[in-house]
Amino acid sequence: MQVDDHAEELASDLGVDKEEVKRDLQNLLQYSVPIEEAKQSVRRKHGGGSSGSAAPSTKDVAEITPESGNVTVTARVLTVGRRSIRYQGEERVIREGELADPTGKISYTAWQDFGFEPGDSITVGNASVREWDGEPELNLGESTSVAMESDPVEVEYPVGGDSTLLDLEPGDRGRNVEVRVLEVERRTIDGRDGETEILSGVVADGTARLPFTDWNPHDEVTEGADLRLEGVYVREFRGVPSVNLSEFTTVTPLSEPVDVRESAPRLSVAEAVGSGGMFDVELVGNVLEVRDGSGLIERCPECGRVIQNGQCRSHGAVEGEDDLRVKAIFDDGTDTVTVVLDADLTEEVYGGTLSEAKEAAREAMDKEVVTDDIAETIVGREFRVRGNLSVDEYGANLDTTEFEESDEDAAERAGELLAAVGDREVGA
Repeated sequence: MQVDDHAEELASDLGVDKEEVKRDLQNLLQYSVPIEEAKQSVRRKHGGGSSGSAAPSTKDVAEITPESGNVTVTARVLTVGRRSIRYQGEERVIREGELADPTGKISYTAWQDFGFEPGDSITVGNASVREWDGEPELNLGESTSVAMESDPVEVEYPVGGDSTLLDLEPGDRGRNVEVRVLEVERRTIDGRDGETEILSGVVADGTARLPFTDWNPHDEVTEGADLRLEGVYVREFRGVPSVNLSEFTTVTPLSEPVDVRESAPRLSVAEAVGSGGMFDVELVGNVLEVRDGSGLIERCPECGRVIQNGQCRSHGAVEGEDDLRVKAIFDDGTDTVTVVLDADLTEEVYGGTLSEAKEAAREAMDKEVVTDDIAETIVGREFRVRGNLSVDEYGANLDTTEFEESDEDAAERAGELLAAVGDREVGA
C-alpha cells in the first residue's frame, strides 16, 4: 500500500483533510518511522485513538513477509544493538538486531526499551512488519507487547553477536568483533548538527579487512591497537560491508594481539564480481586494453574528479591539476573487470614520474604518448592485482593497491581455470 492509500484511509477514518494527513505521514516516514507507528502517531494527533486494525496473526519467522501486517511471534533474541537517530527534531535511541525461531531469523527495530537481552526467549505481540532491503523486518513500538518465556526457544543460530569480519553483511546490527586497527584518520564532516569529527580507516582480523567509521570517536581507536568492539552495526560502503561504531559501542583493548591475515583472498574475476563487491581481493589475469582516460590526466582541484576540456561535472570551468592514472581491462578467462591504478602505481608501470610524463607530452605535443607507452608495457601480459572491488550498474572496478607481473605458470593456471569451469558446468 502506497502513502497515498494510507493517507486516504486515515483521512476517511478521522474526517480530516487527506493532504494534511499525507504531509504528516511523509514527515514521519522520512525519519524511518515504520508505517504502522506513523499511522498511530497521526491518529493520536487528530484525536483518533487506536487504529482499530485487525488483530495480529501468530506466525513462525519463516512465514513472515512484508505483507504480513501485524504479527505475534515467539523467538530467541540473537543480538541487541543500540543507536541514536534524529526523530521529529529530537534524538531518540532505538534498539535493533535479530530474532530467531526454529524456522529462521528476522531483523527487528525496537522503538523503546523492552528490557530483553541476547539469549532471552520472548513472545512479541502486535509487531508491525515492513520491508527493509528487500526483506521483512519486525518493528516493535508503543502498541507492541513483549513477554519473557520460561522455556528457551531452541535455534541453530549463534547468540550474542560475536562475528568475524568475513561473516559481516550490510544490515547486521549488534555485532561484536575483535580486530586490529590498520589505518585510522580523523576527519571533519558536515553532520546533522553541523561540523562533526569522525574517525575512519581499516580494521582487520584473521579472515578479512574492512573499512570502518567511528561516529563518536573513541580514544582507544588508534593505529595498531588490538580491540574488541561490542555493538557495531554494518552498512554498505562502495559495494562492501563497512563496520560502524556509535556512542553505544563498547571498545575494549585486548591483552593479546589479533592474528591478522596478511594476504588477500584470491578469487577468479567471475567469483569476485559475483560477490557484489569486496574490500580486499587478489586476482590474476591479463591486461587486454588500456582504456580512455588513462595516462596523463587533469583533476578538479575542488573534488578530485577527472575533468574534460577544463570542465568539471560538479564545479564547471576549473584550472585542472595534472595527475597520472591507468584504467585497464583485466581478464582471467572467467570475466572482466576494470583495474584502476593511482599515480604511484602508474609511475611504476610507466617508468617515469609525473614531471617526466608532462615533459614527454610537451615534446610530442600529444598527451596520448604517455598512454601509448603504458599500453605497450602492460597490454597482453599477466599480472597479479590486489585491491578493493566495487560493482554497480556501470560495471566492476578494482581500485588497485598492488600491481605486479605474475610469475606463475600460465599453462598450469589455465588448466585450473578450465577444470573449475568444467566443474561448474557439471554442477549445473
